[in-house]
Amino acid sequence: MKHIISALVENKPGVLAHVAGMFAARAFNIDSLVVGRTEDPDLSRMTIVVVGDDRVLEQVRKQLAKIIPVVKVQDFAGQPVVARDLMLIGVSAPPEKRPEIFALIEMFRGRVVDIGLKSIMVEVSGPETKIDAFINVCKPYGIKSVARTGTIAMPRQGKSDM
Repeated sequence: MKHIISALVENKPGVLAHVAGMFAARAFNIDSLVVGRTEDPDLSRMTIVVVGDDRVLEQVRKQLAKIIPVVKVQDFAGQPVVARDLMLIGVSAPPEKRPEIFALIEMFRGRVVDIGLKSIMVEVSGPETKIDAFINVCKPYGIKSVARTGTIAMPRQGKSDM
């Protein structure tokens, strides 16, 4: 089972290596790890997707909380969250196939970001299942390359927050 964990960490060198080392030392499997700055330049947010049962999730949370540069750990188990991935995908697209490929892109609410003579590059964002589905529909045309960000997530806001 996949679990999403958010860790607010000090924005300084070595923190990512320290966190990744903790996972490696305890043989926890990381499905996805994304790090980015927050609204506070002194802090970064790590969004970690961990594969394992509830026991593994609890151990990951406890071990992360012990790391000094980690300010706050939050797991999203049982909470409504907004989770998204971003992907760039290069697809073979000879001129005669482009209309049907463009129709697929529109269906998935993707965006063409580059066009070459024989291929196009598409940007798609959304839940992991949507990204995987778009890859599958592109396979018959020929996939040149794929780059994915991994999952980012935030808890849904309550109605009183609006």
